[in-house]
Amino acid sequence: MRDTAPDHYNPPLTRWGHLWRAVICLAISGAAWSQHIQPQWHHQRPLFWIDLAGGVVAFVLVAFRRRWPVQVGVATQLLGLVSVSSGGPAALALISLATRRRVPEIAVVGVLGVITGQLYSHWHPLADDGPPWLNLTFVIAITIAVCMWGMYIGSRRELLWTLRERATQLESEQELRVDQARSAERERIAREMHDVLAHRISLVTMHAGALAYRTDLPPEQIRETAQIIQAKAHEALADLRQVLGVLRSADGVGDRPQPTYGDLDVLIAEATAGGTVVDLAQELPDGLQPPDQAGRTIYRVVQEALTNARKHAVGAHVHIRVSGDPDSGVTVVVRNAQRVGVLGMPTTPGAGLGLVGLRERAELGGGTLTTVDDGQSFSLQCWLPWTQGVSS
Repeated sequence: MRDTAPDHYNPPLTRWGHLWRAVICLAISGAAWSQHIQPQWHHQRPLFWIDLAGGVVAFVLVAFRRRWPVQVGVATQLLGLVSVSSGGPAALALISLATRRRVPEIAVVGVLGVITGQLYSHWHPLADDGPPWLNLTFVIAITIAVCMWGMYIGSRRELLWTLRERATQLESEQELRVDQARSAERERIAREMHDVLAHRISLVTMHAGALAYRTDLPPEQIRETAQIIQAKAHEALADLRQVLGVLRSADGVGDRPQPTYGDLDVLIAEATAGGTVVDLAQELPDGLQPPDQAGRTIYRVVQEALTNARKHAVGAHVHIRVSGDPDSGVTVVVRNAQRVGVLGMPTTPGAGLGLVGLRERAELGGGTLTTVDDGQSFSLQCWLPWTQGVSS
């Protein structure tokens, strides 16, 4: 158990706590003084008043035992030289000191109590006092019992305080884990939304921008482009429903399978139909494809690269190369020139969150993702372990 300051685990006393302790002190003092009251009153009346005054002072001092535990313990024990009625407060002060479980302090005050008790018995003996050794043994036994009881109380208080602190710490850690899980879920939702919708919306934006820019198109071509926009918008809505279905499902699996490496041809054909020139070079072992987890990440990387090319480099030629094997992993390199085309052709704004999400996805799968922009071309390179990937 760690070393904890007694002020931390000693609970504050209530009025009831002060009251029952005062009652017990009065009972102890009354029992100890009862044998001395009559002889003092009849034969040593000044000692009677001194004893009573010492008891009153002890009761006042013991109220400050937690603020000055050692000082109050020493003072109440010293009062035992002239006052038997101070026995109750002296016992309470010793117990309070023992709850701190600091052996040197307890030993000093305890030994002082034994000495003052023996001196008082020697100076003011009673007629029915037993042998001195018997009185000494009794006082030592009582002192040890009081100290042990106080140390037990202190140990129990510290144990309860430690358990409460641990419960509070566990509750705080649980809240932190919940916040982290909530943040991770938000990031997952944002990543899925971006991966699924950015590709479709970029196609819609490109065709809509062409309609706004080209005012000389014949009605048939305008109608065809509008139909393409409508189809892509419907596909975007369908993808959005799919993502929401995955997020709301208990097992995180939607109605439709997630795209993998085998769906790259469909993705590239769709980009080509939208006017993007794409070259795909596949340098993989014959008849071998990356596992589904790595394949999903590869698909998302290529999808994001094509989306960025449509946004920021309209008309640029996009080169894609996928290479690797089970031993060295799989590498995806996508490169395109900077923006080319007719001056004034609109571009789609971006916040750069897609690349951030791709980098996180790659790192979760044990891979890396880097980008290079030299002013003339933009390249994206992603490496993934062959047998490890991230779930989409």
